[in-house]
Amino acid sequence: MYVVVEGPIGVGKTSLAGRLAARYSAELNLEVVEENPFLAKFYAQPEAYAFQVQAFFLLSRFKQLSALWQPGLYRDSVVSDYLFDKDFIFAAMNLRDAEFALYEDLYAHLSPRLPTPDLVVYLRADTDELLRRIARRGRPFEQDMKAAYLAELTARYDEYFRTYAHPLLTIDAAGLDFVNNPEDETRILSRIHEALRAGQAAD
Repeated sequence: MYVVVEGPIGVGKTSLAGRLAARYSAELNLEVVEENPFLAKFYAQPEAYAFQVQAFFLLSRFKQLSALWQPGLYRDSVVSDYLFDKDFIFAAMNLRDAEFALYEDLYAHLSPRLPTPDLVVYLRADTDELLRRIARRGRPFEQDMKAAYLAELTARYDEYFRTYAHPLLTIDAAGLDFVNNPEDETRILSRIHEALRAGQAAD
């Protein structure tokens, strides 16, 4: 089983992925975020550091996911808090002209080498809720994030998943607190379990 939790910044991907991994005794794969040496500079000067930040994410995520599926290594289940394609969503938003063309070439060579998830759980929330959650988790480099940036990012996620051709479960996370409310956690995990069962039945 390979499950991915995806969605815009601050929506709760890592928290939900951790709970899913615990439920299914799966290996938890978390994206490298704060280790990106260009990220804080990108938030301060987006145009100057967009390519560096995207190239770092692209290569680090490819290395992470490739390591999970090395020949001879058997893992019964993996839950990840990012989809490899997310990098392309951000790159299309942040890069321009020759830099985006170079990025597209790199992405086109790497993406086909990775497996497709059995299920993607798309968490979404409105911009105000995302801003509240970002403020609550307190990463210093995120605190000046603009509402307009988050709104555009969410719109691009919506558009990407509108035509996503593989198993997908969309959950509106705005009114849910699956971190502190056991009932919300149970409700979400049950929906994901049913989606996985439906996918297995289709196979």
